[in-house]
Amino acid sequence: MALPMRRALGMAPLRPPANLTGALVHRLAEEIRSGRLSPGARLPTEQDLMREAGVSRTVVREAVAALRAEGLVITRQGVGAFVADNPGEGVFRLTPAEAEGLQQVIQVLELRLALEVEAAGLAAERRDAAALAAIAEAERAFEAATAAGGDAAEADYALHRAIFAATGNPHFLRFLDLLGRHAIPRRALGLVERSEAERRAYLAQVAREHRGVAAAIEAGEAPTARAAMRAHLEAARERYRRLAAQVS
Repeated sequence: MALPMRRALGMAPLRPPANLTGALVHRLAEEIRSGRLSPGARLPTEQDLMREAGVSRTVVREAVAALRAEGLVITRQGVGAFVADNPGEGVFRLTPAEAEGLQQVIQVLELRLALEVEAAGLAAERRDAAALAAIAEAERAFEAATAAGGDAAEADYALHRAIFAATGNPHFLRFLDLLGRHAIPRRALGLVERSEAERRAYLAQVAREHRGVAAAIEAGEAPTARAAMRAHLEAARERYRRLAAQVS
């Protein structure tokens, strides 16, 4: 069976300082929802998207993964990405617009509390060597990102994703992927510290909380892992509640 023909989208290159992955997701999603890319149509290749949008291969792959999580595309191993027959139908997802604002961030943290506390406990009960290695790698990436002066939101998401993967239950991981990176408050709002010292102090606190969760998972102590994850997410929720009170 002949594959659908690819076509160039005629996109102007994306420019910093925008979130390049988010911008590419938005642009491709608009092509799909408008019908310019119809169900069954094949997306441009990685190389074509890199050239047209002026972004890296990593950005393209993250964008395609996000579109897949939103139910807009399907991928076929070794063939490419295609627009889904019913793009986005029946998929729960958190869009950047829905993640905007302090109240929305607090609500998302409440949702994460309901899910991630149990995920941490299951991870402690079921983790294996590969899962522990992935969690440790994500921890190192988080600390490297903060040391480099970034907000470490991507590394933060990767760490929580590694914990979900350690549960051995693919539905936990799928749910986090559907929430997407905007589940991390700093991705939705950006850092709100007033100084570099405050930024470093806040991210150092987050790193300590991460280490507590990871240590409990490594030790196989499920109750401790649940308590550490609850403390981590409740600290974030209280932080944004205080911010909301200050601006109200």
